[in-house]
Amino acid sequence: MSKPVIAIVGRPNVGKSTIFNRIVGERVAIVEDRPGVTRDRIYSHGEWLNREFNVIDTGGIEIGDEPLLVQMRAQAELAIKEADVIIFIVNGREGVTAADQEVAKLLFRSKKPVVLGVNKIDHPDMQEELYEFYSLGIGDPIPISGAHGLGLGDLLDACVEHFPEDEGDDYAEDTIRISLIGRPNVGKSSLVNAMLGEERVIVSNIPGTTRDAIDTAFSRDDQEYVLIDTAGMRKRGKVYESTEKYSVLRSLKAIERSDVVLVVLNGEEGIIEQDKKIAGYA
Repeated sequence: MSKPVIAIVGRPNVGKSTIFNRIVGERVAIVEDRPGVTRDRIYSHGEWLNREFNVIDTGGIEIGDEPLLVQMRAQAELAIKEADVIIFIVNGREGVTAADQEVAKLLFRSKKPVVLGVNKIDHPDMQEELYEFYSLGIGDPIPISGAHGLGLGDLLDACVEHFPEDEGDDYAEDTIRISLIGRPNVGKSSLVNAMLGEERVIVSNIPGTTRDAIDTAFSRDDQEYVLIDTAGMRKRGKVYESTEKYSVLRSLKAIERSDVVLVVLNGEEGIIEQDKKIAGYA
């Protein structure tokens, strides 16, 4: 069963990574009191009301033409496309900024459910600070404090309400689902074709040829199987490359709906650090 995806977005230095760490229950994202520390998408898992989900922490969305700002914005936009629900974090102590308004416009265009979290509301006397954020047109602002863990239950309650119903897949219940994961260009597609005895999947020496998780159903000895060939999983710093926009999350989703996970390695190169990280996902 594929887990719902929550993306946490907002302008820099509003507390996104602190809230991300609170939700997943461990210090995964780096937290520093300066903008731009989180530059790539960071993935982890959470659970609330007996519902498991994936969470994406993103770099802050800023307007500008500098290469780093453009890349951070692009990363956030990709996370929005991957998400089922978006948490939009703003800073309650600073009020609505022009950057907040730009992020709100971006979220409107996404047509995705958005939950508005007003961070740094640490005291009941600060509740009046919330009213200004209705001007963003996102909905009811939820007061939270990432630093103290306040209000996160209300925030996650609102997210769960927007989770899609699990539709499963079209395969019979006794079908064995096998996913193949690994770095780009280690031969996953070639292995799928060899197991099937025919050219079902495109094979190329160019890393990133397989961009989606591809299902191939077959039967053997009266048993139904599905092979799931996934895009190669790169180091986080290279996730932005255009040929693999959603590869990491789609690989994770393939793993979640698999009965067996086959980690494919390059025998000529041996086991490298990235192989160990990928095996950890399984």
